[in-house]
Amino acid sequence: MLLEMAATSLKNSSVMRVIGVTKEYPGVLANDSVSLDLERGTIQALLGENGAGKSTLVKIIYGLVKPDSGQMLLNDRDFHPKGPQDARSKGVGMVFQHFSLFDALNVFENIALGMDEAFQKTHLRSRINSVSEEYGLSISLDKIVGNLSAGERQRIEIVRCLLQNPEIMIMDEPTSVLTPGEVSDLFVVLRKLASQGMSILYISHKLEEIRSLCSKATIMRHGTVVDTCDPRKLSAGKIAESMVGNSFSNPKKSKIKAGKVLLELNNVSLKSKRTFGVPIKDISLRLHAGEIIGVGGVAGNGQDEFLGLMSGELSPTKGTLFLDGQDVTYLGPVERRKKGLLSAPEERLGHAAAPEMTLTENTLITAEHRMDLSKNGVINYSKARSLSEKIINSLDVRTSGAGSLAKSLSGGNLQKFVIGRELIQNPKIFVVNQPTWGVDAAAAASIRQRILDLAKDGAAIVVISQDLDELLQISDVFCALVGGQLSKPTDTKKLNPKTLGLLLTSSDAGKAV
Repeated sequence: MLLEMAATSLKNSSVMRVIGVTKEYPGVLANDSVSLDLERGTIQALLGENGAGKSTLVKIIYGLVKPDSGQMLLNDRDFHPKGPQDARSKGVGMVFQHFSLFDALNVFENIALGMDEAFQKTHLRSRINSVSEEYGLSISLDKIVGNLSAGERQRIEIVRCLLQNPEIMIMDEPTSVLTPGEVSDLFVVLRKLASQGMSILYISHKLEEIRSLCSKATIMRHGTVVDTCDPRKLSAGKIAESMVGNSFSNPKKSKIKAGKVLLELNNVSLKSKRTFGVPIKDISLRLHAGEIIGVGGVAGNGQDEFLGLMSGELSPTKGTLFLDGQDVTYLGPVERRKKGLLSAPEERLGHAAAPEMTLTENTLITAEHRMDLSKNGVINYSKARSLSEKIINSLDVRTSGAGSLAKSLSGGNLQKFVIGRELIQNPKIFVVNQPTWGVDAAAAASIRQRILDLAKDGAAIVVISQDLDELLQISDVFCALVGGQLSKPTDTKKLNPKTLGLLLTSSDAGKAV
């Protein structure tokens, strides 16, 4: 393998150099004369706030985007990939934040579909098993992917990448849906790969992970590189300040006395209609005014179904749901929104926002009734646009304007817009899945503070998240969601990340607390 190099003498030489790369889109200078050195055998972080230009840069390196100007060198030779396949053939691989796997196929079939060269089935199976064993990435080749956890899916992506024998592996937010144990396992693999000579370009907004894993960090802001540092020698706060260009405050939680019950689920069950969906089993929950309930769970344990039950997108097969004392069990999303129950799902592009619609049009989708954006069937487009601009300004959404298509925004900026769109409507009850997924530290702090302020004003909130630090920081009560079952609520003050991690992997969630 290319990893098996005469590593010691080459350890600190540059395997890739990016020199003065520029890429401009209509109204946005995504990369402005960006330069970067990636050293052999190192794990190097690429950091920056949402819209800083990180995604554009790695897409250029991986051949997905053509730069307007600049140069790239791979092992001191010109590197200008015609596309991802060309990049892979020259030693550059990438593991994306969103898994590109087919749920209905098994592990072997998914890996085979990602191979660029012809292969014999038995030989490929042998290679997969060999790579899996060497790096501790155990996977069962005959398991259907739709039944696997997020951690197991990520192993597939990494193995598929390693089979291409890369010198460089780009990883985009690799720990966003992993448990603490899975994160630790991943870090063991990455450190072993680096020790064998592989260079890893690592994108993450989790700065404590960066400090633990990476020996070098390149920091971008507004499309340019503003600093290169050793993150191990800086605090997470200092790194974050370098990313955003100024200091910011961590969320401050006020002491709030819980009020009346605003949302009540009584023995609610659901048979999921999705092929690989998770059934909800006999959930009961009471949510009070001014209270934030944190719901944690490993990805794929029924989070989407749980949110769908509360938003009205899904109807229970058993049980009842009351909103401020009124039975809304079979009311749909529009009627529940009119009554003050608003929600923001995890999948921002396609579920929370329509990709081909503008931000103004996406605002109309959920805010039409609560914000009086239409009258007698006639849409007040000017008012909708003004509301969209207010959302953009209040959460510092990096975009050319309210007329931008949702798909044109970076993931983090679209997330800020989606959350801002719901919060600006002053919900009585707010249910959100992964509120700060993919956003930078400053934006995450801002979103969490707004959620806390909403609770302070008397709203009842359910935060579904795989970020345990987030749940400990903002929630009053914690429940674990495991296999579609919800544990008994417990005071968040009695928990820590370790006990939370154990709770989330318990096979007996209902009796765990």
